[in-house]
Amino acid sequence: MINRKQVSDNVTVVQFDHGSVSALDLEFLLALRAELAELADNGTALVLTGTGPAFSAGVDLFRILDGGADYVDQFIPALSGAFEDVFACRRPVVAAVNGHAIAGGCVIAACADHRIMADGRGRIGVPELLVGVPFPASALAAVRYAVGDVGVADLVYSGLTLLPAEAQERGLVDEVVPEAELLDRAVAKAEQLAAIPPATFAHTKRSLRDRYWTEMDESGRHRDVEMLEVWKSPETLAAIAAYAEKTIGKK
Repeated sequence: MINRKQVSDNVTVVQFDHGSVSALDLEFLLALRAELAELADNGTALVLTGTGPAFSAGVDLFRILDGGADYVDQFIPALSGAFEDVFACRRPVVAAVNGHAIAGGCVIAACADHRIMADGRGRIGVPELLVGVPFPASALAAVRYAVGDVGVADLVYSGLTLLPAEAQERGLVDEVVPEAELLDRAVAKAEQLAAIPPATFAHTKRSLRDRYWTEMDESGRHRDVEMLEVWKSPETLAAIAAYAEKTIGKK
């Protein structure tokens, strides 16, 4: 589900390996949160990457449809919590986006300090509104942090998924490199960031992101209560079913 390899004294690679596209389901998110909590104690920088054609293709919609409102009650807090865990990590986090990073997969990458994407046909973006589901506050905070306020509304409302070069232009990724160089470049960047004294890095990272944490604490938590109810509604579940049938095919 999640593979971990400490590649140096300063850097640990965390590889998503959950099904064919590392779709986000409850078990995967709980495993990721546990992994991140354990890694917080070892003090290394992190490189997050995927397996095969995908970094992560986002939420497993069929699990949502199978589980209904009861599953959503457990899943959404785990999803929001995973985003917050990555966004709040005190140590450097580099996303090595090896392929498709869609919806929640894109958000995980956006939570990182630096995003490097493999050149190729992989796409990245946040099509949540095309699916018919709202964003957790932590997800929108991460995307806004990555992209900036200018252009983020168009990205969110349109649901566009972008090829690497355009994603770099829009701020979703910082670098595009040949696929064969992706992991080496990500580890090198993680080493560079890890060389900054940890207390200095953590203080600066928190300061850069403080605005987003303030907004989440002041209004985002309240909106997340509403967001959960929207996810569980019959109208939303019907929209998810229609989207899944149209774009993925019947289960």
